[in-house]
Order: sequence, then structure tokens, then C-alpha cells
Amino acid sequence: MPRSKKFRRARLIVIVLVVLLVAGAGYGGYRGVAAVRASFPEVDGSVKVAGLSAPVDVKRDANGIPQLYADTSEDLFRAQGYVQAQDRFWEMDVRRHITAGRLSEMFGDSQVETDTFIRTMGWRQVAQKEFDTQLSPETKKYLQAYADGVNAWLGEHPGGAGASLEYALLGVVNGDYKPERWTPVDSVAWLKAMAWNLSGNLQEEIDRSLLAQDYSPEKIAELYPEYPYARNGTIVKTGTVSGDAYRPADGPAPAGAATQGATTQGAAATKAMLKDVTDRIDAMPQLLGRQGQGIGSNSWVVSGSHTTTNKPLLANDPHLGPGLPSVWYQMGLHCRTVSATCGFDVSGFTFAGMPGVVIGHNKDIAWGFTNLGADVTDLLLEKVTGPDTYLLDGKETKFELRKETIKVAGGEDRTITVRTTKAGPNGVGAPLISDQSTEQQNVGKYAPNGTSAPDRGTSGYGVALQWTALIPGKTMDAVFELDRAKGWEDFRAAAKDFTVPAQNLIYADAKNIGYQAPGLVPVRAKGDGTYPAAGWDSASEWKGFVPFTAMPYSFNPPSGYIVTANQAVVDPSYKYLLTRDWEYGTRAKEISDQIDAKLKNNGRISPDDMQEMQLDNTSILAKTLVPLLLKVQIDDPYVREAQDLLKDWNYHQDADSAAAAFYNGVWRQLLSLSFGQKFPADLRAKDNCLLVRQQADPTKPDSSTQIVTECGTRDPGKAQPDGGDRWTEVVRQQLEKPASSWWTYIDSQHKEQKGLDNLLAEAMKNARQDLTSLLSKDVSTWSWGRLHKLTLRERTMGTDDSSIASGAVHKLLNRGPYRLSGGSAAVDAAGWNAAAGYEVDWIPSMRMVVDMSDLDASRWVNVGGASGHAFHPNYNDQTDLWLKGKLLTWAYSPDAVEKAAKNKLILTAG
Repeated sequence: MPRSKKFRRARLIVIVLVVLLVAGAGYGGYRGVAAVRASFPEVDGSVKVAGLSAPVDVKRDANGIPQLYADTSEDLFRAQGYVQAQDRFWEMDVRRHITAGRLSEMFGDSQVETDTFIRTMGWRQVAQKEFDTQLSPETKKYLQAYADGVNAWLGEHPGGAGASLEYALLGVVNGDYKPERWTPVDSVAWLKAMAWNLSGNLQEEIDRSLLAQDYSPEKIAELYPEYPYARNGTIVKTGTVSGDAYRPADGPAPAGAATQGATTQGAAATKAMLKDVTDRIDAMPQLLGRQGQGIGSNSWVVSGSHTTTNKPLLANDPHLGPGLPSVWYQMGLHCRTVSATCGFDVSGFTFAGMPGVVIGHNKDIAWGFTNLGADVTDLLLEKVTGPDTYLLDGKETKFELRKETIKVAGGEDRTITVRTTKAGPNGVGAPLISDQSTEQQNVGKYAPNGTSAPDRGTSGYGVALQWTALIPGKTMDAVFELDRAKGWEDFRAAAKDFTVPAQNLIYADAKNIGYQAPGLVPVRAKGDGTYPAAGWDSASEWKGFVPFTAMPYSFNPPSGYIVTANQAVVDPSYKYLLTRDWEYGTRAKEISDQIDAKLKNNGRISPDDMQEMQLDNTSILAKTLVPLLLKVQIDDPYVREAQDLLKDWNYHQDADSAAAAFYNGVWRQLLSLSFGQKFPADLRAKDNCLLVRQQADPTKPDSSTQIVTECGTRDPGKAQPDGGDRWTEVVRQQLEKPASSWWTYIDSQHKEQKGLDNLLAEAMKNARQDLTSLLSKDVSTWSWGRLHKLTLRERTMGTDDSSIASGAVHKLLNRGPYRLSGGSAAVDAAGWNAAAGYEVDWIPSMRMVVDMSDLDASRWVNVGGASGHAFHPNYNDQTDLWLKGKLLTWAYSPDAVEKAAKNKLILTAG
């Protein structure tokens, strides 16, 4: 019988205390912890690895970054699996349990709800279908070789014994756990986690529907304004589609075009049901950061005609959630002789648990990614008519049913039934993600708009998810194709197979630059994806996908550079709808402006310029807002003292800037007063409580009203208004309307006030009080970095409420806090959620600058380090460099790698 949770927690605390004492209460004392050191990888000498046909050299530099040299491709990937397992197997093991919906087997009943949601979506089943039916025989061989390498390492650590500190901690609460052998599908399934976190506007669909309970479509449109095409432009000059062939444009981009009106079908869908779906999304593990919109990235490439090196320069810094181990894993994969039997000579960033290199360069080309932001998810409202039937085109239709058994460490197994509709092309259905809910009885409180909607009945509508990642694809093929690409045509051929997640791909070779938009993007017969669709009408289903031949691209544009920073790819004249929820282009415009300024008067861009631009922390909106703040008459000298900080401010959000601290404090208060006060509880943070007037008896419209306290219900990190790029555009447009109703607010005396100037004064007063309480009364001691802090949290051990994790464990494994420059809509995108506080919640997860004139002169840095072992010297040895905006020299050629090598390990045939 399992021991009690209280007993297990007590034992865990004892172990943690012992480790802390022996380690000197800090990571610097790792040498004193023999058990921890025993898990560190062997990096010198030789090790036998079963299945190798010849020796493989593993050369690590001082940062522990491995460069592998082999004679065959299969040996190369077998070695990659072994080496990544050395550094990151615990992380890999947890990740595969996430993607398979099996976290409960490791961590107990605290993870059942997460497993239920992922099992309902069926990530693992889709990955298995991809492996079985979609991937090339060659890719399958590489995946199997990688798995064999992982298992060779696992054979040296049976049951996880001596594998890492985390397995020792897990053993206290789940002594029966033993890691299974790695499989190729474990690697493929990680693509589903990537796709989930980069999947577009799913949360926007939900939020618009929740707002529709209180606001008209016109008011909601003010909160989701049209993309500013004329001001911020698009990635490519929008070309034409003839048949299904895209033709790039040579002329200037249109100044902007009106978007089609968004459908409101389903906008007023049941509030309780949509909140339940939101709660499920919030409970999902966030290994890459928060899901969907708001996740940004920067990349740009400059042609050799505009660089000091006379060859293209390419920069990339994807913005993802912070944590340890690092999201990315740096390595090089080199065939000693590039040939038909061994075709790889590539270096860059990849994910632990996945073979190949995802972002980087080979000897011929370099490439980078940013999130395309295409709308690849739709929520479908379903009229459920029975346990196994739903309504479709007026007829009862049977769900596809499957049983899933969730095994729970220390508890009883749970069995769920997954119901899937027949929606969508290619025979891929939409799982009912609102199932398994204790709130199912409350579903259907509100009916969708329109007279044709079926009666909601007593059980209400269900919600199904239509998502391109549930369609088996060939993205794993694309990774290997990119790694071996020799030029533009090879690059585009690889992009064609990169179906999920949809990304912006930028390109450089020694002479050319380019851009390609790949990905599986749905074509809708009805609606535009901005609101949940009517699942009972087959016209709401997808009718196909945008042909790859019609997807936008650019090759050697006249401007001589290409910038992708999640802005609109094309303007509305493009034949197909990619999304209506672009990021608003603030970062992209700033990068483009800096490049243009450098090129003016025949200037040229240097590698140092590329690196410096990544660190630009300018607040663009402050240039508009600060002059308005300074014009407001402030009589209180206490508040005026803070207001004066904004005089002569250069709009840079440096960590040591007092003005940046006050400005961002005002920005947060402005959003709260103008929008946060008015939003329904479902969008506000849990600790955001307001006094509201409501009827004493809601069932009687004429009953008296009363003042009650209503607190928000959303996870603070995902609450609105979050202050991101969309909100800068919302506020920019409303600033042109001083009498806007959004400027009506409730002041600190609980009285209604109106007008922009009054609200700005109130925001400055509230910010002065807020920063005084958080920092000090003396404004000369204020700094942005004291508010804007980053903690690199260990992400695989769960929360403090799980059966394994505790505050002591996290203190052992976390690093920080660190004081950061930057901001949510800045190029140096150290994002924070204004509805929650100032803590940094997404960051440039790595930075790289590739120099096509000399690949050994390229530069890279990771936010953490190569190792997943908490006390290892390479656990977060790159963090300090990353904080200072510095990059490491990126050795690539055999001579450069040899010169940088600190440790050499030979893997021999076992």
C-alpha cells in the first residue's frame, strides 16, 4: 500500500535538507554531493555504445556544447541520442510523458486532469500515425538510430538509477517508477507540444466569446483592432496567386485594405463551458511558454550588398517561456566526409529528445524561425444529442469513441471515453475537449447568436477542437531536409514538408537571402475563425488547406533585407485568409527602421550591428504616451516627483532606469483603469477583485441591486489586459479619442470619472503608490530591473502543489531572480503580463547571428546551458552572458571545433 502523502513529503523534505547542507546551501558546492556528481556525463575517454558501426567523436567546448563526428548518418544520430540522454534524459522522460498524457504515472493524481486533456486531443496517437504512414523510410531509420542511442545510455542507468538528482527525488514519492525504453514516436510526439504552444488564436476565440456577453461586436472590435498595414507593413510585398501559384510582387505594398467583417456566429456561446475550456488550457504544462498569441520571435536577414562582410548576415531570437533546463539544446552534427551515406554537416539549436538540428546552419545555408501565427485552430460548438451522438446538418451522427486508461502512481486507474466528431478534411475529426468536465451540467447557459442554432437543451453545447496538428504530417522529414539543404530550392522543398507548426522561415546562403511561409493553413467554407463555429452545420468545417505553391515567399527582394517578427505576412489582398489575429508589427517596424537608418547614405550592417539590434529595448508606444502624460497637470508634489522622471527620458527600458520603472507602472495602471475594471471575471486575474453592482435576485429582473465583491477567475499569467503588442495598438487608437467610453473609470474613492486626462492623472497617482510600496518612497532608488525580474524555474518537477515538488526543491533547482531590461513590445522582448505584475514571463530563449562570410565568426548563446543536471557547471553557465547581451563564438569548422574542445569522448562499437 502506498505510504501517505504526508509521510512521503516529510521524507522528501529530509532529503532536500541533507542535500542543501552537504552542498553548502547552494549550487556552488556540487563537488561535495557524490550522489549528484555520479549522474554527470562522462565527457572524456571512451564508452561503448551498442549498434555503432564505427567510432564517433564527441568534442565538447568549455560550455559543454557537443560537436559529433561520425562516418554514417545512422551512427551520427545514434550518438546524438546517447549524448542528449547524458545531458537531459530526465527532461526527455518528462516531456514524453506530457505528450503521451502519462504524467500521472510519474507524479500521481495531481496530473490526471492534464493527462485527460492531452489524451482527449490524442497527441500520441497522431504521432504514431505520422511515424507509421507519413515519414520517409530514411527518416524512420534516423529516428530509430536516435532511439537506440538513448536506450544505450539508459542501459547504463537501469530504472533511472544514478541518472539525475530528479530521479532520486521522484523515488521518494514514487519508488515504483522505472523509465521505459525510448521509441521513435517519443521524438515525433514532441512536435505536438511545439504545435500546441504556437497554435495561434485559440485563446482569442474564447476571449472574444466571453466578452460578447457584455459587449457589442463593435466594442469588441476596438479591443481587436485591424492590423496597421500602412504603418507597420508586412513581411513580404503582397504578390498575387494565379491558380494556386504565388507570384511575388516587385512593386510597393498596398497602403492597407479593409478586412472582411468577422462573423459573430457562436459569439455568445455558453460562458460556463468556455471558461471550463480555458481552465483546461491553463492547466496544460507550459514547457515552451504560454500557448498561442503573445509568443513572439525576431528574425531578420540582410543581403551581402548591405553588410560589412559582403555576405549575408542572419539573426534569430525566438521568444518562449523561461525555465531550466533551457528549451534549446546546442550541438553540431558532422559527417567526417559528406557523402550519399552521410550527408550532414550542420550545427545549431535543437530540442532534447529530438534528432537533427531545428534552427542553425550547415556549410551552404542558414535559416531561422519565427511564429507565423496562422489561425490553425477552430472551436466547434456541438449539439450533443446522446452519449454517442451529435447533430450534424439536421441528422443525428455517431461520435467516434475510444477508451483511454490513465494509470495513476499511488492511486486508482482512471478510464475516460473520448468522443470525436467527423469534422474536417482528410477524415480527421475534432475531439470533444469539453468532455470529462464536472461543469458539463452548466454548459449552455447562453445560446449562440442566430435563429438557426439548435436548442441547447438541458445538457448544453459541447466544444470540439479542430486543429491542424491532429492531422499526421511530415515535419520530422522537413527537419532532416533542412539540415542537408544545399540551396534555395532544397530549402523550399524542406519547407513544403514543414506542415505543423506553421512558421516564418528565413534563409541565407553565400549570395542570396529569402523567406518562405510554410505550414498547413485551413481554408474555411464559412466564417473566419474569430469566434467558435457552429459544429452542427457542415459548412463550418474546413474544406481544405492553402496549397504550398500558393504560400507567400520572397527571394532577394529589392530592399536587400527581410524582417519577420510575427507581423502580418501579407495584406488583405492576398487570396487566402491566413489569420485575422496577427501580432501588430511593433517589433518588426523598429527592426526595419534601424536597418533603414544604418543603410541610409550607403551605410552597411555589421555583425555587431545585428547583435546590438537584438538588445533594443525601446518602448515605441512611450514616444506617443509620455508627451501626453507630461501635459497632465499634477498638483500633488508626491506624484509630480514621479512624473518628472519622464522628462528627457530616452524611452529605453534599461534595467537601471527609474523612468522606465515609472512609465511601466503607469502603463499597468492605465490598462487596469480603462479596460481591466470593465472586463468580466473570466478574463481578470484571480487576485483582481472589484466592487460591482448586481441584482439581489438574478431571476427577477425588477429586483433591487446591491454592491458585491467580484474577483477574477483566470490564472494571473494569462489574464487580460496583458499589455502586449495588441494592447499597444488598442491604446494607440483610443488615444485619438479623448472622449472614448474606455476612458471612463472608477477612482480610488469608488466614484465614476470620465476623460483621458483624468484617467492619466489617476494612473500616475496609482503608479506612484504602487512603486512606493514595491520599491521605496525615494524615487531616486527606483529601477526597472528591481520590478522586472526573471526567475529561471525548473519546469519538469511540476508546481509546489504536486506530490514531488516543494518550495525547497524548487529553490534547489531554480536560478535567479535576475534584473532585466526590455519589455513586452520591445525588440528585446522580456515580456510581462500587466494584469499580473511585473515578473518576466517570456524571453528571447536564445540568440544567434550567422555570418555567411565566415561561419566560424558566427555567434550564439542559450539562456541557460547545455546540461540538465542542476549542479553541473554547464547547467546555466550561459545565463550571465545572455543577461549582458553577449554571444559566444560559434565554432563550426573542424579546426575551430578542435581548437575550442575542452573534453573529448570516443563512442565505440559495443
